[in-house]
Amino acid sequence: MLAVMMHQFESASQKYADENGIVRDPDWYMLKLQEEVGEVTQAWNRLTGRGRGKGRSEEEMKRDLADETADLLGHVLLLAHRNGLDIEEAIERKWRFRPSK
Repeated sequence: MLAVMMHQFESASQKYADENGIVRDPDWYMLKLQEEVGEVTQAWNRLTGRGRGKGRSEEEMKRDLADETADLLGHVLLLAHRNGLDIEEAIERKWRFRPSK
């Protein structure tokens, strides 16, 4: 399941990089992951009243949090894919369950 998602995120990311002249060197994966953690935090702060809401409704702020969380997940999987990490095995080892296929 996650291996398929990794390939899907990789294809989408490579297409975006090609279209925008982005070089995805090894550091890019970690730096993008850090950027996305910051964006999730920012969305959380807005939703919980710890940041400027920018006139957005609660529903819009929840959608923003979902969008940023999706970006974070994508970049976690991109980092894993780039480094040949077996995330399903790691989940089984660390969380003690096997992701559904």
